[in-house]
Amino acid sequence: MSDLPTSVLGRTGATVTKLAYGAMELRGRVPGRGGREVTPTEAKTILNAVLDSGISLIDTSPDYGASEELIGEFISHRRSEFFLSSKCGCPINPPPGERPPHVFTRQNVRAGVEQSLKRMKTDHIDLVQFHISPSRAELEHNDSVAELVALQREGKIRFIGMSGTLPNLTDHIAMGVFDAFQIPYSALEREHEAPIHDATAAGAGTIIRGGVARGVPVAAAEVLERLPEQFRQTYARRRDLWDEAGLDDVLDGLTRMEFMLRFTLSHPDMTTTIVGTANPQHLADNVAAAKKGPLPSDQYKEAKRKLAAAVEAQAAA
Repeated sequence: MSDLPTSVLGRTGATVTKLAYGAMELRGRVPGRGGREVTPTEAKTILNAVLDSGISLIDTSPDYGASEELIGEFISHRRSEFFLSSKCGCPINPPPGERPPHVFTRQNVRAGVEQSLKRMKTDHIDLVQFHISPSRAELEHNDSVAELVALQREGKIRFIGMSGTLPNLTDHIAMGVFDAFQIPYSALEREHEAPIHDATAAGAGTIIRGGVARGVPVAAAEVLERLPEQFRQTYARRRDLWDEAGLDDVLDGLTRMEFMLRFTLSHPDMTTTIVGTANPQHLADNVAAAKKGPLPSDQYKEAKRKLAAAVEAQAAA
């Protein structure tokens, strides 16, 4: 039995490990968006290692290349061992290299869920989340939530979620219909720190993405330079924030990656954080760090103080 810490995912009542697996890293190389090729053997190895480590929540999306098919091929026979979450509103079979807009009509929502069920070789998905934070007006115009409710009644999905960001996230929480929210958050991306609390206070579970800032604090400069242009500036700002806050001074013997993960785990209202990798050693390192739980209180408070001071200085510059 795993000794990873666990938590209850809000009103779903499902107990999940506080470290979850994000399968986006299995998408392979995507033109204009980076990534690296992942062989079927590598995918099989990492997915089974995830379950063998005791991680109990796997998050994916139709947008993540072959991710859903790989889950279906290599761990569908272990379906009872994990809570499965995916997304909806995504383009259905877009042409290679193209990125059509997400569409939240009832027809497209259902088509996406049905496609995901087939790809992952399962009769149900535990949580289906609307992707890319559509506005409340768009959801209501399309009656999008009603289609997920219909799929829920058919037993094809168990719970309804939202992968949301500000400013729309405030409306999403107020709607009172979502069982869980997927929200970006890390030491270097704290804009959603308060909404995580608000979502939990409303009874929902919170799934944190980006909890280690995609490895930016440990990435070599040449790695950042190879990123697609739309990501490069964002990641550079996060790297600058690390340096300007002087976070190396509060590591107290931790690696940067362990510090980042445990900082995220220290948020009192987070349920779980998804961390993606195709590297078994990186997975093992994440599991070892997560088992240690949140940062010591004094270290956490000092890190937040330094980060707040650096953000204030940036704003004043």
